Amino acid sequence: MSMFKPSQPMMARLRLTTKQVNGGYYKGNRTGSMGYFAKNGSYVIDWKKVRTYVVPENLDQFKLTPFVTKRMAPTKSKYTKEIEKNGRVITLERALEARDYLDMWAADNGQEVMEQERMELQAAEDARAKAEAAETKKAEKKRRRAEAKAARSEIPVEM
Repeated sequence: MSMFKPSQPMMARLRLTTKQVNGGYYKGNRTGSMGYFAKNGSYVIDWKKVRTYVVPENLDQFKLTPFVTKRMAPTKSKYTKEIEKNGRVITLERALEARDYLDMWAADNGQEVMEQERMELQAAEDARAKAEAAETKKAEKKRRRAEAKAARSEIPVEM
C-alpha cells in the first residue's frame, strides 16, 4: 500500500484509458460518419475520420509477445457435415447452427431446463385445476337454481 494518493485534481488530469489519450491508440467510439456524400451521390471517405490504431514507438524491440504459436496445427471443428462425391464420403467443416447452439445451451443449463419444464407443468396443472373448480362451481349453481325452481313450483300460491 502506498503512502501517497493522488489528489482529485491530479486524478482528473490522469489519462487512464486509450480513448482519453489525445491522439492515442484508438480514434473515436464507433459513432459519426467516416466521410461525406459527393454531389454525384458517391461516398467519399475522409481518411482523417477513419478509426485507426496508432502503433506505439519501438514496438519491434518490445520483449513481450502474444502467446500465439505458429507451430500449432489448426484446431479441427466439431461441426462437420458429410457429403458423397464420386462415390466417396467427404467430411467438410460447417458453421455453428442454431440447433448446435441450443444443444450446447441445454447441456450447460440442464438444471434450468428441468426447472422451466417443471414450472410449465405446474402452471398447466394449476390452470386445469382452476378450470375444473370453475366448472364444478357452475354445475353447483345450476343444481341450486333447479332445486329452487322445483321448490317454487311445488308451493301453492295463495291469493
